[in-house]
Amino acid sequence: MTTSPDTHTDYIAGTWKLDPTHSEISFSVKHLKISKVRGSFKIFDATIVTAENPADSTVEAIIEVASVDTNQKDRDAHLRTSDFFLAEEFPHITFTSTSIEASGNHFSITGDLTLRGVTKTEVLKGEFGGIITDGYGQTKAGATASTVINRQHYGVSWNAALEAGGLTLGDDVTINFELQVVLQP
Repeated sequence: MTTSPDTHTDYIAGTWKLDPTHSEISFSVKHLKISKVRGSFKIFDATIVTAENPADSTVEAIIEVASVDTNQKDRDAHLRTSDFFLAEEFPHITFTSTSIEASGNHFSITGDLTLRGVTKTEVLKGEFGGIITDGYGQTKAGATASTVINRQHYGVSWNAALEAGGLTLGDDVTINFELQVVLQP
């Protein structure tokens, strides 16, 4: 394996698949101008191919929209409707990387995010957690990343006016990724 001075010392080239029991995708959006509504997606998958040259690596992810969970059944049902995700017509959110930059433990992944049939370029900024071999002999890697998207850019425009002024929901949605992946043989 060839590494540059900016490549993490634990770097391994290969194909990595998601370890779903140790991974999470969550989101938050401003609510009533005073707090945040938080939720997560329970079903998602990701494949990361780390190339000999880290800049040539790729990330592909898919999220099942209907798996949205905010710990409130009625709100989750509303999020699946045309007011928000339109899950019946657009059952998946996808992300495909177009470039990756890394320096030590930090990285930026630029890619195409598709939500409700709209594709926009977004940047995930994150931190590499490291690589370890677990008790079962599997090589695992961990990373965290986040991005902030404007939901209006994806046609998610539902809102309600507040009596005191302003709107129920903010436009910026923070998406957080806590991922653990397993090196494939």
